[in-house]
Amino acid sequence: MKNLTITPVVMCGGSGTRLWPLSRAQFPKQFLPLVNDTSMLQDTLQRLPVNFTSSVFICNEDHRFLVAEQVKQSATIQPTILLEPEGRNTAPAVALAAINALKEDKDSLLLVLAADHVIKDVEKFHQAIDIAIKAAEQDKLVTFGIVPTHAETGYGYIRKGNKQKDGGFNGFSQVEEFVEKPNAETAQQYLNSGDYLWNSGMFLFKASRYLEELEKFRSDILNSCKKAMESAQQDLDFLRPEESSFLQCPSESIDYAVMEKTKDAVVVSLDAGWSDVGSYSALWDVCPKDDNGNVLKGDVIAHNTRNSYIHSQNKLITTLGVNNLVIIDTPDAVLVANKDEVQNVKEIVEQLKAQNRSESSLHREVYRPWGKYDSVDTGERFQVKRITVNPGAKLSVQMHHHRAEHWIIVSGTAKVTLGEETLLLSENQSTYIPIGVVHALENPGKLPLEMIEVQSGSYLGEDDIVRFEDKYGRVK
Repeated sequence: MKNLTITPVVMCGGSGTRLWPLSRAQFPKQFLPLVNDTSMLQDTLQRLPVNFTSSVFICNEDHRFLVAEQVKQSATIQPTILLEPEGRNTAPAVALAAINALKEDKDSLLLVLAADHVIKDVEKFHQAIDIAIKAAEQDKLVTFGIVPTHAETGYGYIRKGNKQKDGGFNGFSQVEEFVEKPNAETAQQYLNSGDYLWNSGMFLFKASRYLEELEKFRSDILNSCKKAMESAQQDLDFLRPEESSFLQCPSESIDYAVMEKTKDAVVVSLDAGWSDVGSYSALWDVCPKDDNGNVLKGDVIAHNTRNSYIHSQNKLITTLGVNNLVIIDTPDAVLVANKDEVQNVKEIVEQLKAQNRSESSLHREVYRPWGKYDSVDTGERFQVKRITVNPGAKLSVQMHHHRAEHWIIVSGTAKVTLGEETLLLSENQSTYIPIGVVHALENPGKLPLEMIEVQSGSYLGEDDIVRFEDKYGRVK
């Protein structure tokens, strides 16, 4: 059989609410360096086999520039960034990727991965992929099942059947059953039996076979995705399926739509130090610890402290005589929790949402395609931001109905457009933008532009921006 093209499909969705306040809806865990110095998305790319030359990344509108920037920083592969108009779970998302892959190669294999998993033993992961490829060559639809290390109630399980052999490989089994998250007693029974694996949510199959099975069991999903891809538009680095067609698509997971129904589902066992890092206790499990069982990140002094996860982003944290705690400090929020209670962090996030508090979704520091800003201070009728504009980047040509802005250059060079006037400002110089004046900001230099923005007015929300031109395609 000829060599098949293998395309990783990296699912970049999810909000990671159980890792609040580090992870938030606008900057969730897959884009954070939680385990080492690179983000979880970048770790996912770095563990791919070296012969993979292209990848598909599936994300939403809000995260598109984060994905583009992190892929650009860490990968030599040629990416396709596919933007879902709205989340519809994994079955439609992978259908979009499969339809796109078949335009290039009718025998393409898709390796479906999550962007926010930890896999410590990369060699074993590659061995599992090799076994899965052999199964996919026989038109099997492969899922990867994690060899359980304990009776876990937070994962779904896969009951495996008799092993099959192919060309000397003895590593994939028929899927007998997918089961939901069990209670503690049932999870222990699963562990004791040796017949059950954790459901990782990773897959490998021919794009054509997946679409065949999807048409057989959920043709409504396939038809919506086909229509959406027929009218897809390329926008900068992004591929946009047609919105109205995709929004007619039902929301369904791969497991429910295909894997639980097909006769060709097989599972490859994976014992490679896997974790989905779904909580701070799981993050504590996978991180290096000191002699007292502590994971310490940032400026931390821990005395007589044991079995704790302590993470400081911008201030000194000191602890004395505590055990089994999670302490997270960010510029605008602090979490203190018993490590046994961290599965319930999402309830705090729901309360923040109910109170319409920005901390539920935004960090104080917000990233944009041109750089970032830090909301230093805010009060009645004023807001202060520290703005960083990357070299060569330009903010949109815009105006505001309700606020004026004062810009003070701290370092670097700013090219400022005020109506018909253009200014070139450098360190310690400033300018004023009145309400209603069309303006733009650009960094023409080779170093980052640092500046302070003081906003004043009756309304200071981010939605008080009318864009006229934008190099990042954000003009509606």
